[in-house]
This record gives sequence, structure tokens and C-alpha cells, in this order.
Amino acid sequence: MPAPAYIDPRNGKLYPLDQPRWCSDERTPLLVTPGAGMSREEIEPRTRSLWRYRAALPVEIKTPITLGEGCTPLVQQAWGELRPFFKLEWFNPTGSFKDRGSAVMLSFLRQIGVDAILEDSSGNGGSSMAGLGAAGGMRVKILAPASTSPAKIAQVRAYGAAVQLVEGPREESEAEAIRQSSQTFYASHNWQPFFLEGTKSLAYEIWEDLGFRVPDNVIVPVGAGSSLLGCALGFRELLKAGQITRLPRLFAAQPLNCSPIDASFKAGVDTPVAREVNKTIAEGTAIKHPLRLREIIGALRESGGGTVALTEDEIVAALRRLAWQGLFAEPTSASAAAALEKLSATGSIKATETTVAVLTGTGLKAATIVADLVQ
Repeated sequence: MPAPAYIDPRNGKLYPLDQPRWCSDERTPLLVTPGAGMSREEIEPRTRSLWRYRAALPVEIKTPITLGEGCTPLVQQAWGELRPFFKLEWFNPTGSFKDRGSAVMLSFLRQIGVDAILEDSSGNGGSSMAGLGAAGGMRVKILAPASTSPAKIAQVRAYGAAVQLVEGPREESEAEAIRQSSQTFYASHNWQPFFLEGTKSLAYEIWEDLGFRVPDNVIVPVGAGSSLLGCALGFRELLKAGQITRLPRLFAAQPLNCSPIDASFKAGVDTPVAREVNKTIAEGTAIKHPLRLREIIGALRESGGGTVALTEDEIVAALRRLAWQGLFAEPTSASAAAALEKLSATGSIKATETTVAVLTGTGLKAATIVADLVQ
């Protein structure tokens, strides 16, 4: 295979990996050229973290930054007529699935000489980058919306990261980060492609959790789409490597109050479609203009999956139901559980199928809000 490189999916232009870069010369998002995947024999069985799948990474990471991220529980519970598996991603070190991407991205960046990074985040991404950055001895600055949950900001500060709160909608934090990117490397979990190389470990892990079998369906809360795209990359590589014979159907769960991916998918296009945006309790998915919309729609279509838009009441009901079953998820995560019922009602998923719902973050990050909602 040719040497791995960054690639602009819009025109095929390549860029070398050894030069720090977060976007194309045209300021568009990049990916890493497709990998060959790995076999079950290449898993490092003594490594109890996502680094057991390091053979699937595009480059060798000689000294990983790690806090033991990955290897999260997969728990099967009853959900009406269904018996879904819940992937409990809050067991990652900083409390969310984003540790997968942060660990791999920051390890790679440090390896090529980056020692200070800038990131914009509405919460979990900032916490993750701050925590893994601290573990790797890197200087971290996080720009977050002023409306971000105080508990998430407190966590970022606890890791020693600098914090700048930005007034206005979530998009303004990103805009401000890009304005500051000439001074400090912009290690955005939405822009920098190696973040997806970390989140793809979720697919490899689900495959191993299920006895090296592919599930029928995977449901993921989606805002910017890094978890869904990571799953798409990982399962695509497993198919390419001959480890599975089909892709699982991927479903994106979004709050109706901010559901641009659902709007575009339902309209049959991979470009933005106008839909009213309102405040949602699922703050982690409140992304009005997903950067990788085209790739997200493509992954959903390729897998034969789809989208689900959920009302606030449906998300709260699922949050309460999860808590009563011992699963203390943050509201954003509850979208995946709420989607189970809607997909089952339409016949999109069946009780006889193997379905995985990814619960992306812990309720402890929004404990006061969750406590009020589940009363």
C-alpha cells in the first residue's frame, strides 16, 4: 500500500503526515487515507486499552499518551421487546468517548513535535483534551461557550488547562479558536483527522466484545459526528481486512431541536437543509452546521442505516428509564436510548437483531440537571 497521508475527500489532494496540519490549504476538513485494517491475531491481548488495536493505526505511535482509555463495558439489558447492548463510554478516564480520539491524536501530534494545543469544545471534548494533554505533558487551552455546564468547565480547569469562555452560540467558540490558531496549533476534535483514527477503536472494540462478530445495528448520538464516523471507518477496515462480511447499519440520533443531519438525510441530500434550531438538553449534540456533513450522510447511506430526531420529552423519558435501570447517562447520551424505541416502532430494528446503543458520557457531568429530570 502507498504511504499513509492526509487526503482532502473533496478533490483527492494529499498532504504528508509529518507536518502539523489541521485542515487543507483551502481550509476544508481532511481525512487520513484508508487503512488496510487488522486481524484478530494482531490484537495485543495484554494491553487493556484501545492501544490493543494499534496495528490498525496509519503510523506507529512509539510512546502513546494513555490513561487506559477504551475497553469499556458492553452491557445487555431489556428495553421493551428489545435486548440491546449498551456501550458504556463514560468508563473512559475523563468520562466520555472522546478520550479515544484525544489519546491517539495527541500522541501523534506530540510525536511530530507539537507540545501545545488549542481546542474549542462545549464540554466533553475540552475535558478529554485537557486530561490527556496533562498526561502527555502538553500545554492545553480550551475555548468553550459561556453556557457550558459548570461541572465540565471545572473538570477542564482541574487538569491545569487554560480556559476562555466565549459568549454566543457554540459556533463562535470554533471561530475564535480558528482566529487564534496562528499562535497555537489547533488540535480540534472536529477538524484534525487523527481524532477519528482514535474513535474508530470503538468499532474494533464492539467487534471483539461480541466475539468477533458484527452487530446488526449501532445507534450513536451525533453532533459533529466523530463517534459515528469513527465507527464507519473501523467497520469499513474490518470488512476490507476480511474480518467481517457486512457492515452494521449505523443510526444517528439527534435532538429534534438541533437536527441538521436528520434534516439532510430525510431530504435525500448531503448538503445543509434549513430546519429551525432551538435549545436542547442534549447539549453535546447541539451542532448547527456539522463540519463533516457529507461524510456523515455518506456513512449512513453506505451502511443502510438512517437518522432519528427526538423530542425533548423523548430524551428525558429515556434518561429517566436508563437511570432506573442503573445507567447514569448525561442527557446527550440518552438520545441513543430514546432512538431504540422509535426505530423499533417503525420496524427499522428488530428484537431478533443485535443492536448496540452507544452511551457516550456520564451523568456526573450534568448531575444537577439529570437529578432534576429523573425525579
